[in-house]
Amino acid sequence: MPTVSVDKAQLLEQLGENYTTEQFDELCFQFGIELDDDTTEEVKGTDERPQFKIDIPANRYDLLCFEGILRALRIFLGKDQPPNYRLSKPSELLTMKLTPDTAKIRPYFSGAVLRNVRFTPESYKSFIDLQDKLHQNLARRRTLVSMGTHDLDTIEAPFTYEALAPESFKFAPLNRTDEFTGNQLMELYEKDQHLGKYLHIIRDSPVYPIIFDHQRRVMSMPPIINSNHSKITLDTRNVFLDVTALDKTKLDIVTNILVAMFSEYCAEPFSVEPIRVVYPDGREEIQPDLSPRRTSVRPSYVNRCTGLDHDASHIAHLLQRMGHSASPGGPDEVLVDVPVTRPDILQECDLMEDVAVAHGFDNLPKTFPATNSVGVPLAINQLSDIIRHQCAYAGWTETLPLILCSHDENFKYMNRIDDKNTAIVLGNPKTAEFQVVRTSLLPGILKTLRENKKHSLPMQVFEVSDIAFKDPSEKQRMSRNERHVGAVYCNKSADFEIVHGLLDKLMATLSIPHIHRNDNQADSGYYLKEDDNATYFPDRAAAIYLRRPKHPKSNESALDSLPSLRDALGDNQDVKVGTLGVLHPDVLHHFEISLPCSALEFNLEAFL
Repeated sequence: MPTVSVDKAQLLEQLGENYTTEQFDELCFQFGIELDDDTTEEVKGTDERPQFKIDIPANRYDLLCFEGILRALRIFLGKDQPPNYRLSKPSELLTMKLTPDTAKIRPYFSGAVLRNVRFTPESYKSFIDLQDKLHQNLARRRTLVSMGTHDLDTIEAPFTYEALAPESFKFAPLNRTDEFTGNQLMELYEKDQHLGKYLHIIRDSPVYPIIFDHQRRVMSMPPIINSNHSKITLDTRNVFLDVTALDKTKLDIVTNILVAMFSEYCAEPFSVEPIRVVYPDGREEIQPDLSPRRTSVRPSYVNRCTGLDHDASHIAHLLQRMGHSASPGGPDEVLVDVPVTRPDILQECDLMEDVAVAHGFDNLPKTFPATNSVGVPLAINQLSDIIRHQCAYAGWTETLPLILCSHDENFKYMNRIDDKNTAIVLGNPKTAEFQVVRTSLLPGILKTLRENKKHSLPMQVFEVSDIAFKDPSEKQRMSRNERHVGAVYCNKSADFEIVHGLLDKLMATLSIPHIHRNDNQADSGYYLKEDDNATYFPDRAAAIYLRRPKHPKSNESALDSLPSLRDALGDNQDVKVGTLGVLHPDVLHHFEISLPCSALEFNLEAFL
C-alpha cells in the first residue's frame, strides 16, 4: 500500500476546512483511505512543515499525489464537480514516428503535451513524485512502463522513437554536460543508488530505445534517463510527455493518470494537447484518449448487495461523489461515465462498492443473515494447532520459513536425488533461492539454524506446515499439499533421544501407542525400523511406521482427501509416515552448521 505525504496546511486550506487530526482521520476513513501519520509534533521547533502521511489503496493510482487526493476529497465533500478531461484541437499535431526495431525492446508509445503550465515549487515536486510512484508501483520498477518529461520549447517536432546499438549514439544525460554512449552510460550509472537498479532492463539487449527530435538531438533513453538538453524546470511552460511500455493497458493508464492530475495547471485547466503516434506498419493513433468509459449499474443489484433502498437518482448522486458522471437511465439502470482516472472500475461490483463508500460503510443497515451457519476449522488445521502447542510446551521454538527453496537446498544439500517426478519446479524463478516448492521441512529449519548460530545452545526448532508434490491424479492442479511436522535439535552432541522423546510425546498426544513391529496382535500403533537414508548418518536413522485398521464406512470422511494413504494402510497394514535420526555431516556442512544435529519429520495427515 503506497504512502503519500502531503503538506498539511496546504491541504486543509484547499479543502476549506480546519480539520483536527481526528476529524481528518475520520474523513479519510469515510472515503476509503487511511491517515497513517501527522508529523506536526515531530517537526515542532524545526523549519519543516507538518505533513499528513496517507496510505492509498494499491489500485487507486489517481490518489498518488497531492492533486489527486485534494480533487477526490473536494468532490466527495460536494465542493467540486468531477472535472471534464478533454483534448484540445491544435492547428497541427506533433508527431512521433516509431521505427521497426522498437518492437525488439519496448514496442508501445504514448505521449501528450501540457501547454502553458504554471509550476510552483510544490506542484513541480508533486509532478516528479507522482512519476516516481507510478514507476515503482504500476510500472513495476520501470520494467513494464517508463515515462519522461521534456521542455517542449527546447526540442523540435516531428520526433522519432528508435532502437539502436548502444555504441551508435551519444548524449549528455540529465544534470550532466559530458556526452556518453549507451555502453558508457551503463558503466557510469552501474553503482548509482537511484538508477543502478534499472540498468538490467535493457543492459543485455543488442539495441537500446532512443527518442530523437527533428534535429537528431537525443531526448531520452527509456527507461533509464532523459537528456539534459530537454530537462524541465520551474520555468518550463510547455511540457512534452513520452511514455514507452511493454504493456498497452498500463501504457494508457500511466499516460492518462499523469496528464489528468497536472492538466489543472494548464492555462486551460484539464485540457490536454494530443500527439500523433505513427507505428512502423503505418497505423496511426491519437494519444492520449481521455474519453470516459460508458457503463451502467442496476439499482436493484446495488440495493441487494448493500441492504439499501435507493432509487436510480440517488445512486447517481452517490456515484458523482466518487468522481463519476452518472444519471438515471431507466427504472433499474444508472448510466455511468467512468473517468480515465479510475482504471480500477472494471465491473458492476466496483460501482456498487463506490456507492457503499459514498453512502458510508458504517451507515449501511445491519441485518441478520437469512441462513444460519456454523464455521468449524478443518480437521488438519485443528490437529496442526494441537501439535504446535505440544511442541511449544515441550520447550521447542517454532519457525516459519518460506515454502519455496532452491533446487540444491531441496535435493543436493540433503543428499537426495531429484527423480524429476516429485518436486514442483517454478518455470521462471525470480532468484536461485526460489526454484522449487519444498518436498521436506528440514531444509527450511536448517536454514533457520544457520542464521541463528549465535543463539545459546541447545537450539530446538520445529515447524508444522505444508510441503507439496506433483500428483497426476489431481486432474486440475496436478499437485497436492501434505501437512508435515519437522523438528531439529542442535547441541554439542546430537542427543538423538531428544527428538525421539518429542516423537513419543506427540504420539501420546495423538493416542497412538508404541508397538513392536513383529507384534501381529496389535491392530494399531507406531514403531521404528532401521532405515538407509542418505540425509542421516549411516546406522543412525530410523523410519516411522504407522499401523492402523482400515476405517469403517462411518468414519471414512477423515481420509477422503487422502486416497493414496487409505489404500496404503489397508487392513492392519503398515505404512511409512516419516523419518528421524542424526543428520549426516555433509548435510550440516552444506547448511554451514558446525554442531551435530538430530532431526525428525513425519506426515501429520496420516493421523487424521
